[in-house]
Amino acid sequence: MTNSHHRKVRSFVRRLGRMTNAQRKALQDLLPRFGIPFQNHPINPEKIFSRDAPRVLDIGFGDGEAMLTLSINNPSVDYLGVEVHEPGIGHLLLLLERAKTSNVWVIQHDAAEVLDHMLPDQLFNAVNLFFPDPWPKKRHHKRRLVQAKFILDVARVLRSDGLFHVATDWNDYAEHIKYVLKESNQFTPSKEQDGVDFLSKRPPTKFERRGRQLGHDVTDLYFRKV
Repeated sequence: MTNSHHRKVRSFVRRLGRMTNAQRKALQDLLPRFGIPFQNHPINPEKIFSRDAPRVLDIGFGDGEAMLTLSINNPSVDYLGVEVHEPGIGHLLLLLERAKTSNVWVIQHDAAEVLDHMLPDQLFNAVNLFFPDPWPKKRHHKRRLVQAKFILDVARVLRSDGLFHVATDWNDYAEHIKYVLKESNQFTPSKEQDGVDFLSKRPPTKFERRGRQLGHDVTDLYFRKV
């Protein structure tokens, strides 16, 4: 664990968005059931996860539909999702209650700070980062989540040979990700495709559909922890 101060440059902008009454009520009533409050010290996995099972960290899950699909398709896997945008969290909470899912937990906070403070070493078999904000303007590239410090934290929380799966619909960001991962010396690129490792499977997301409608190419990048 690191003792660094809060990051001064954040990878996101809080967008209030339109929150329905149901989503607002879900944050009030359901987040205490599915959520893990942010804290400045590591969580105790034995108190949160009731079994010894593969674990996946989903960073920036958006509206949560992709993570819900994964959790339903893989009931033997435990999923921890981290997100800051309240409408998406509320939406996911409603889906979790409707699906009677018991293998998903949620942290409502900046993922970089969660990695810094809350997550013990070698906790996860896979880390998913699907369609992070590409910050396409050059002057904003410093806001991109995938930076050297972030990659070190991802490597730390992954188990040996753990999978880091990134998807983006911005070619420039895909090249940036490849460069940062290569420079880190923490990961090696993997040629695997969906179906080789069940943890590498990814359902379509809302952001992916939007990107394809705009004519963007979608790139899935797979890396294994060295």
